[in-house]
Amino acid sequence: MHGSGTSLNRLAFSATAHCLTGCAIGEVLGVVIGTALGWGNFATIALAIVLAFFFGYLLTMLPLLRSGLALGAVLPLAFASDTLSITVMEIVDNLILLVIPGAMESGLASLLFWGSLAFALAVAFVAAFPVNRYLIARGKGHAVVHQHHEHKS
Repeated sequence: MHGSGTSLNRLAFSATAHCLTGCAIGEVLGVVIGTALGWGNFATIALAIVLAFFFGYLLTMLPLLRSGLALGAVLPLAFASDTLSITVMEIVDNLILLVIPGAMESGLASLLFWGSLAFALAVAFVAAFPVNRYLIARGKGHAVVHQHHEHKS
């Protein structure tokens, strides 16, 4: 058990799902915008990565800001808890999108496009889970934010 009785695996799964949510919002939005505008793979993926980090950090920051913490205190917490997990997810899901033949070029109406994106995000979740588990076990990553929520309740 970890912290308040929550198992390490359950906490890591929750942290990874949280990370996936922010990454998926940014990734989908970035890929949709880039594809709709006819951008090349590099520009589309760059936008998707920027938006994935933005939404990943935002989803961590909003509850902390709502709890009354100042932005100056929240930013380091978000960066410490999410950066490695988002980085792993972004590397994995974008590499998969690039190696699936035609995935990026197939267009928004294509099952290949959406299936590839869903598959890439699922594999990214699997890749990020042990990262989050490792960090939480050492009191880092989402453990930092989780501990803060426990103390604010």
